[in-house]
Amino acid sequence: MSGQYPFLISIPHAGTRVPPELYGRVNLSREEIVSNSDPHTHLLYGFGDRAAALVDFEISRVFVDTNRPPYDYPPRAQDGVVKVITQDGTPVFRKGQVPGKEVVGVLLKKYYYPFHERLTAALDTLPIEIAFDCHSMLPRSPPVRVDSGRERPIFCLSNRGDRNGRPRSAGGLVTCPPEWLQALARSFQAEFDGEGKVAMNDPFRGGFISVAHYRHRRIPWVQVEISRGLYETEGHVADEARLVELRERIFASLADFWDGVSG
Repeated sequence: MSGQYPFLISIPHAGTRVPPELYGRVNLSREEIVSNSDPHTHLLYGFGDRAAALVDFEISRVFVDTNRPPYDYPPRAQDGVVKVITQDGTPVFRKGQVPGKEVVGVLLKKYYYPFHERLTAALDTLPIEIAFDCHSMLPRSPPVRVDSGRERPIFCLSNRGDRNGRPRSAGGLVTCPPEWLQALARSFQAEFDGEGKVAMNDPFRGGFISVAHYRHRRIPWVQVEISRGLYETEGHVADEARLVELRERIFASLADFWDGVSG
């Protein structure tokens, strides 16, 4: 685990800021904004100079979700690049204040596209050999999802494939070789042995970031989701020492995986 690894770490949902363009429109409390973002992922995946590159985002995913296509916005989508409702069904904006096409266009230009440009620049200019899009997830599926209340694994690793990491159909897209995803799952399962299940493509299969940037350069991408149940108590409170411990174990899982597949 010495030296720098050829990893690009994407942390798109750690931010909790409200864009100034939306001041006066928002229906949520500060606590609701934080809980509907990916709190603590800056620390959980902040591997410093052990990874070749890290790209993060300060705006809350509620207002600009960089893991959604830029054309999915209200009224076309409720859970798109700009959210209309939260994970528990709370309206994001005050009555009559849902941003229209013009405001969404400003948000895309000012925040969304620059984030993706930073990812592209890292992939184009740095010695990146694999990218990880890093997230957190609720321990149980939230009310707005069809599997509401279902218990989730402690980690979900995604490449757009099936539950073994293989293409879902002949010639289907996967953003990372199945053998690599399987090796990564084994590495996480070994590190977190006895603490819960590590799943592939369940409940998440990977989002827009992984697919779009894999298609751009064909450098493998894996979406990583950690259950908040590993570190949060009631009220979304997390102990910093526990977060640091988990960060080191997550990096150990990534490094051991890479040491194995890279020969």
